[in-house]
Amino acid sequence: MLTLADAYGMAAQPQQGLDQLAEAAKLVETTHERWTEAEIHRLRGRLLLSMHEHAAAEDSYRRALEVARRQSAKFWELRAARDLARLWCDQGKRTEARDLLSPIYGWFTEGLETRDLNEAKHLLADLAY
Repeated sequence: MLTLADAYGMAAQPQQGLDQLAEAAKLVETTHERWTEAEIHRLRGRLLLSMHEHAAAEDSYRRALEVARRQSAKFWELRAARDLARLWCDQGKRTEARDLLSPIYGWFTEGLETRDLNEAKHLLADLAY
């Protein structure tokens, strides 16, 4: 469901993506399998942002961070922090974005060439100026 929601977002069909995420959230509540919960919130944020719902997107990113931190899920936390930092950067909150993303990126010592870590590294480089 998450992959399909992301695909809908790439196809400029965010409402269909949000519908998929609503189904995924129901499944999480039914099964109590919460390992994708942070990612559901992060993807919701991306879809909402594509609909120009900036405040709702920020709320979803913050919720994703909260869930990831509660679960000690560093990878999911990195993805949520990266997306929230990108939003803040676009809003001119460069210092806040850097302060959020930098320590999370710093946790990682392996896999530094993965897409997610590369994107975070490039965003931090952009935020350095």
